[in-house]
Order: sequence, then C-alpha cells, then structure tokens
Amino acid sequence: MDKKTFRKACLKRLQKAERSGKFYRNRIVLKRIGSIIKKYNPKTILLYLPMGHEVDVRPLFRRLRRNRKIYVPFMEGESFKLVQYRLPLSEKQFGIMEPMNSHFYLSKIDLAIVPVVGVDGRFRRIGFGKGMYDRFFGSLKQKPLTVFVQLAKCYTKKRITDDFDVLADIYITPEDIIVRGKHHVDRVDHRRCSRHS
Repeated sequence: MDKKTFRKACLKRLQKAERSGKFYRNRIVLKRIGSIIKKYNPKTILLYLPMGHEVDVRPLFRRLRRNRKIYVPFMEGESFKLVQYRLPLSEKQFGIMEPMNSHFYLSKIDLAIVPVVGVDGRFRRIGFGKGMYDRFFGSLKQKPLTVFVQLAKCYTKKRITDDFDVLADIYITPEDIIVRGKHHVDRVDHRRCSRHS
C-alpha cells in the first residue's frame, strides 16, 4: 500500500463517519482534547477551522479564548502562517475559513491540534497531499506537543510516510487515544504505541 491508496481509503471512511454519528463522534474527541489541555495547560494553541469530514473544534474556541491564545492557519502560498483567531471569517482556497491577515509573528506554540486523513506506523500524518502542514512544521525551531484528531480512526501499521510528514505525540479518535514515545508527555517508545480508551 502507498500513501495515495491509503489516503483514498481513509477519505471514504471519513465521509461515512460524516454522514453517520458525526455529532456523537465529535463530542468524544472534543472531550479527549479537553483532557489533554487540562493535563498540559498550554498557553498558546494551534487549532483549525474545520471542513465537513474533520473534527469540529469550534466549540473549543470560546471556552479556551478566556485564558489562552488561540491561533489558526492563514494560507500563504504553499504553506501557512499563524494568525490569532478572531471574527469575521472569510472563505479562502479549498473552502477553508480564515480570519483576517495579521503581521504578528508567533515564535512558539505550546500545543498543536492537527486534523488528519490518516496516520501510518511511523506515527506521521497523511493529509490531503498539499504539504501545507509539513512545510509549516518544518519551519518551526521548537516543536509543540502535537495532537492528531480524526472523526474515524484510519491507521496503518505500515510505514508509508516521508521524513518531512508531521509527526504526532498523541492521536485521538472516537475509538481510542494512542500515545507515542519520548518528548514531554507520558509516552513509551514509538515502536510500542500504548493505547488508552
């Protein structure tokens, strides 16, 4: 199996999840994200404005903005930069909503919540193939605690990603939470992923 074939299979699974039980699945994932935030108490968080098949993280925005800085991607060419979340939003490329541009430069993110299409045995992200998250994360000097989220688990033990694909610390789905090796979270070696339900 290659990345392209796996991506296609995952997208079918996500489209099915979007049509059936989306609200329930979404609620489970949001609750699990909330427990991660409570445990690690990040001050700066990267979220995203969701598309239909992605976990809808928008309920977190209002709650978290009271005492944390929330940033979202703002597309620039083949990558993106971060802008602070604020209204109004406008629709951009690929149907993604964005706040207005900002010239503010953020040097450090504590926590990144990242939507995925799939995850492979290297614990790396399969997205839509545009490479925007890969380029953005590649530009960071200091890597945040990175949490992949998904409405329906799509994971393969096979190693089909490249070294530049974004690497997760935690992978959250309605089915379970998988935690990976070393960094500043409670993890085991990435070759032996631990599961928590």
